[in-house]
Order: sequence, then structure tokens, then C-alpha cells
Amino acid sequence: MSKPPSSHRARKRFGQNFLQDTGIINRIIGAIHPLADEHLVEIGPGQGALTEFLAGSDCQLDVIELDRDLVPGLLAAYGDSPGFALHSADALKFDYASLIDDATDPSDKLRVVGNLPYNISTPLIFKLLENARLIKDMHFMLQLEVVNRLAASPGNKAWGRLGIMAQYHCEVESLFEVPPWAFSPAPKVQSAIVRLRPRTESPWPACDETVLRKVVQASFAQRRKTLRNNLKGLIDIEELMALGIDPGARAETLELTQFIEIANAAHVKI
Repeated sequence: MSKPPSSHRARKRFGQNFLQDTGIINRIIGAIHPLADEHLVEIGPGQGALTEFLAGSDCQLDVIELDRDLVPGLLAAYGDSPGFALHSADALKFDYASLIDDATDPSDKLRVVGNLPYNISTPLIFKLLENARLIKDMHFMLQLEVVNRLAASPGNKAWGRLGIMAQYHCEVESLFEVPPWAFSPAPKVQSAIVRLRPRTESPWPACDETVLRKVVQASFAQRRKTLRNNLKGLIDIEELMALGIDPGARAETLELTQFIEIANAAHVKI
């Protein structure tokens, strides 16, 4: 099995930075540990740095590639691999549910991997979180700043909407950093690998996720303002105090469970 030709020039409009360091590639594959009876989805295979090893594991592999110029090379290299399917599509618009008939059994769920373009990483993660019930785990190469936001904790400046919603749905684990020289062309930022494992059962009280998203978004709408200001119209000051939450606090100081409590209390008001 050979890699696709590497003559393709990275395109800024697709946010392309192709992984090329063998040591880093092996470390990522080791973290993913693909098995023959699994169903993997690779987003943005690019020149096949990870695809070569994923396809070689004999798993069922669906790859999603937006750049049509990369498709012929990927098909030439991996099109004959058992269980391989290529989708020339936008990962932000792709219907992930179409890849799976029944996700009730954990062994049937998707394992999602990818070196995500930095310019779409946050909206793509939110889209995948909406499909968390279909997914067993996710391994992503992301800008280090984004990984820090995903894995952040209260009181940290990185704590915000992305980390709260990711941790509501998943266990988040920052694995290791990846230097710019591991890519071609080298990005101007540090990267990192993150693992997200969707929770099979929520450890928190029942919550309307739509309300939770609205509460979190409103809470961080203006980070320097207090909850009293940001949540005006969603929940009364007295109700916040009844929950043991200081209306004069800023959103970045609250625990995930406190946002859930606010969402549960605010449900009838939204």
C-alpha cells in the first residue's frame, strides 16, 4: 500500500498543514490503536499520513476530504483496501448518522480521528458533539490553544463555552503536544493531540441541552461582566442565590454542574 503523491501544495483556504513526521505519526496511531473490527472515520486525510496506518489495520474506514484535488491520490493508494470508503464532502455539513445504522451497542459506534484544519476546528467539534451518541471516541490534532480550552477547568481564562459543552458530553484528555516542524508547511502555532470519549451516561441531573447551550453562551457573551448582567432575563438574581451562586461572579469561576443547575432552573423562562 503506497501513499498518495506528495506534490500537492497546501492550500490556505482549506487550512492545510500536512503531517509528515514519522515519530509523531506513530505516536498518534499508538494513541488511537485501531482494530480490525472497528469503524473509523478520518476527517481531512490530506496526503494520507494517518490513513496509511488506519487502512492497514483492516478496520472499516470512511474518510472525508473536502479538497477534490487530493481525492484521486487517496483513491489510488487506498481505494482497494477492504472496508475503505472516501467521501468528497465538507465535514461541517456531512451526515455522520448516515454511516451507522444502530449506535446502541458501543462496539457499533464510530471512532473519529483527524488533523483538523484550525479554521474550522471549533464549529466542527460542536457538530460532532451533537452526534455524540453515535461516537465511541475522538482523537484530534488541534491548535494547542483549542486543546487547552477543551481541557480547561473553572478559574482558568481558557474555561468557556467550548470546554463546558465538550466536558458535558465527553471525558476530555490532552495527550501530547506536536511542534510546528512536524508539518509541511509548518504552522505558526503549537499543536496538540486530544482524546474525547463521549459519556455513555450523564453523571449529572437531567438537563435540557438546548437550554444549557443558551445559558452557557449568554454567560460568556461578555466575559468581563457578571452573571447578574449576562443572565438578565434568563434567571432572576434571587434564583441564582437560591442555588448558592453569587450573581456578582463571572462565568469563568463556575463549575460545569453549576451551569447545569442554572439551566434546570431557567428552563421555563427560555
